[in-house]
This record gives sequence, structure tokens and C-alpha cells, in this order.
Amino acid sequence: MNHSSVKTDFILSGLSHAKEFTIPLVLVFIVIYILTLFGNSVLFLTVKTTPSLQTPMYYFLINLSLLDICLSSAIVPILIGNLLNFKTIPFAGCVSQLYFFHFFGSAECFLYTVMAYDRYVAICRPLHYASIMNWKVCMCLAFGTWVSGSLHSISHTVLTFQLPFCGSKEIKYFICDIIPVLQLACADTSLNKTMILINIAAISLSCFILILISYINIVLAIMKIRTVDGRKKTFSTCVSHVILVALFYIPCIYTYIRPNSDLVLNGAVAVFYTAVTPLLNPMIYSLRNKNVKDALKKMLCGL
Repeated sequence: MNHSSVKTDFILSGLSHAKEFTIPLVLVFIVIYILTLFGNSVLFLTVKTTPSLQTPMYYFLINLSLLDICLSSAIVPILIGNLLNFKTIPFAGCVSQLYFFHFFGSAECFLYTVMAYDRYVAICRPLHYASIMNWKVCMCLAFGTWVSGSLHSISHTVLTFQLPFCGSKEIKYFICDIIPVLQLACADTSLNKTMILINIAAISLSCFILILISYINIVLAIMKIRTVDGRKKTFSTCVSHVILVALFYIPCIYTYIRPNSDLVLNGAVAVFYTAVTPLLNPMIYSLRNKNVKDALKKMLCGL
């Protein structure tokens, strides 16, 4: 059969069963996007303008805020447009969205691991914390998460879009993601699916295991603290991070460890960690962190 490679436009089918709730969903996602930009921007400015928060922990936190803004901006505006029946996306736009989605998503994955290591050093090796987590190391670790995310995304973007596409141009999903795009390829995609399992699932799982190991050591160290107040205060610095890890990793691993799974269910899961989690991150850190709350109050009072 003679297949002509499609290099023009794709059509995003959008969220399944969303037609009956178009206007409410559009309003919900607009509010989510605005609050995500506002919340993460406020958290970023609060940390940057507060001298007492110029520590490695909060340096990684503002990197997380930037990644949340970028990840949400790569997904939510196109999702809103799709709900408003703007379903066509140019070939180059689809390539760009897939690249940036996996760039920012995988960078967050690496950053959560770095943040867990920072908490491990602070709690398990407090006397050596200043020498281990100096500013040079912090900047290298943060920069490394962005570079690693970009390289990780480039490999999947190239592997996906070097395939010939033919026949239907409808991507049965709300964004250009690897699994639904591969369904349009008129070539063997077994290598791509293997790479999804090895690369995305394995990296996410490996990072999750490293975080788990860090927190096992942290819990053991906390249990050695004699006072109840000391244990509670030490553990409170980790609770926010644990919540964010669970909100991000569990849906991500669930989606990509099953490349042949139901796209409707995957879509609902993906909406959560690409739209809802970036909204929750600044709220969780602001509401649970006394230092951030105090700094935020001072900044708002000074306006």
C-alpha cells in the first residue's frame, strides 16, 4: 500500500464525553490556569524577595514554580481551545507540544528527586549540609534537571516524529502525547513503545524509588530525635514534598507504564497531573510552610 506521510495538520479529539459540559469545563480550566500562574508567580516572588528564604530548599522550590508555570502553559491553553472547538493543531505545533510537555514533565520528575536528596542531607547529615549543598552544587543540580528534561524529551520527540503518518489525522486525545500520536503511524512502533517503558516508566520509577529510599532514611533519623516537638517540626518540613511527589508520580507512572491502555482513562489522569497538580503545588507549600506564610504576609503588607 502506498502511504503518504502527513506533515500538515492534526486534529485533537479532546476530552471524551466533554461536549455536554463544554462551558463549565472551559470556565473551570480558565480559573485553574489563572490561579496556577498567579499562585506560582506569587510563591516565586515571595522566595526571591525574602532574604531568610535564600536557602537550597527554597531555591529548588522556585525552580518547581517555574516548571509548573511552563507545564501548565504547554497544556491548558490548548485544552481550553480544544473545548471551544479549535481542534486543529499544525504538525509543527504538535511536535512542539509533545517536546515541551515531556521536557517540563520529566524535569519536574528529576527536580522532585533532587528536593528529596536535599531533605535527606538536611535531616540525616545536618553537620555537613552547608558543605554538601553549597550554592554551586544547588545551581548545578537545578540546571541538571532542566538539561536532563530537555534531553529526555528530545529523544522521544525525534523517535516519535521520524515515523511516517498516514490515513487518519485525528489524535484521540486532548494533547499531542506519545501514545496517541503513535496510533496514527503507519510503521512498526514496537521500538517506541519499548522506549516508553524503558525510558519514561523506568526513569519515573527509578526517581520514585530514590525518593522512597531518601524518606526511609529520613523517617529513621526522625525517630531518633528524643523530643516529640523536635520530631514533629523536622517531619513537617518534608510533608509538603511527600504530598507533591504522590500527586505527580502516581498518575504519571500509571499512565506511561501501560502504553496500550485506555486513552480515555489516561486522559483523565493526565489532566490531573498537568493541570491540577501545578495549581496545588504553591498552595500546599504556602499553607503548610510557616516560613513561606510569614514571608508572604510581610510581602502583602508591604504592598
